[in-house]
Amino acid sequence: MIPDFAPDSADALPLWAVWKGDPLVDQAGPWPGASGFSGKTGEICLLPNPSGGLAGALLGLGDRTTAPRHRFALAHATALPPGTWRAILPDGLDPDEAALALLLGQYRFTRYKGTPYSGPQFSCPEGVDAARIHAQAAGEFLTRDLINTPANDMGPIDLEDAARALAKEVGASVTVTTGPDLLDANLPMIHAVGRAAEQAPRLIDIRLGNSGPRLTVVGKGVCFDTGGLDIKPSASMLLMKKDMGGAATALGLLKMLALTGAADRMRIRLLLPVVENSVSASSFRPGDVLTSRKGLTVEVNNTDAEGRLILADALALGAEESPDLMISLATLTGAARVALGPDLPPFYCDDDATADALSRAAMAVRDPLWRMPFWDGYESQIEPPIADLDNAPSGGMAGSITAALFLRRFAEGAGRYVHMDIYGWQPVLAPGRPKGGVGQGARAILAALPQILA
Repeated sequence: MIPDFAPDSADALPLWAVWKGDPLVDQAGPWPGASGFSGKTGEICLLPNPSGGLAGALLGLGDRTTAPRHRFALAHATALPPGTWRAILPDGLDPDEAALALLLGQYRFTRYKGTPYSGPQFSCPEGVDAARIHAQAAGEFLTRDLINTPANDMGPIDLEDAARALAKEVGASVTVTTGPDLLDANLPMIHAVGRAAEQAPRLIDIRLGNSGPRLTVVGKGVCFDTGGLDIKPSASMLLMKKDMGGAATALGLLKMLALTGAADRMRIRLLLPVVENSVSASSFRPGDVLTSRKGLTVEVNNTDAEGRLILADALALGAEESPDLMISLATLTGAARVALGPDLPPFYCDDDATADALSRAAMAVRDPLWRMPFWDGYESQIEPPIADLDNAPSGGMAGSITAALFLRRFAEGAGRYVHMDIYGWQPVLAPGRPKGGVGQGARAILAALPQILA
């Protein structure tokens, strides 16, 4: 269930969000000080009325100088007692971020355990477009639910069902190419990666909108990744239900675009190559040379670098329509995490104006991204002696960059191309972001598109 803002009413209790040292705390009387309230991030002080009930509450935001360290601090408000609360924000706190925090803090993944959220409700802070913030939360909740669902309930068939359900909800069309039909459709690398699994590989093609600039989003949908014949250690498989995080984020983005009305002003296409990278007698092998949709040959030096193979065919298909902007979203490399950690995904783009718009939007909406280079000097690393391309160059350096360079070869024909190497997982509890699946990049894209596709 996606929470929404409660109607504002005279009965709503005031919630004052305060910085550390805010004079407002003293105005509340001696009670906050006597209770030990200092205004540190997430600290709550309930304020009594003369009859012993609640008059309101204070929520600490911490020190203004360290505020950039903390995103969605207002999500701590979900620890308040049940009831309807009206947040009163101080100067210097972005009202859109605060409003989104109030909704994101209500997320719970309860499919297998627990009960749905039943805590406090919040009216929308003043000066905020409530419908737009709700749309962002709805898309994010969809992405989180998809990633958090384990692979036994989120295999290729289940992900297709989720995509069809969303398409029906937003009025989009869907075409799915499955199993051997992928070969007939000239999508051979998607077939090669997924053919060993019990559930057949597929390409999900979703279209929404009839006019305006063309936006194509390609999302990696590896529902579980054993590593293939280059099998992962068991510890490295524990999070591999999240390897479809790119597809999940793309679906969340589509929901945001539809609910905000942005989809009415552009032609959107989602291409989701969906597979399970399994081990069987029909697995593709290290040393195999695959021929892609584009005709480029790829030497497989590691079957655990399968994501770029399925993305390559989907990117080549998408580029054939020459979209104005094509974006790939993928939980692609551990190298990106080594470089920037789990909270700051890199993105790659050759067009400076597009990259600048995306960078600015990402920081403005607190969906951080960091630009990294398509470094031409590393092109030779992805060119092996016996094929056009190498899916896993040796050496171990610049792994996120060489993966991005590999994908760029297949995006030729798109007006502009952006690749995001996301993590799709929140490793530790944070305000508005419980441990588990998380969307990365979708809100930044949503915010940047009006400028990029103007």
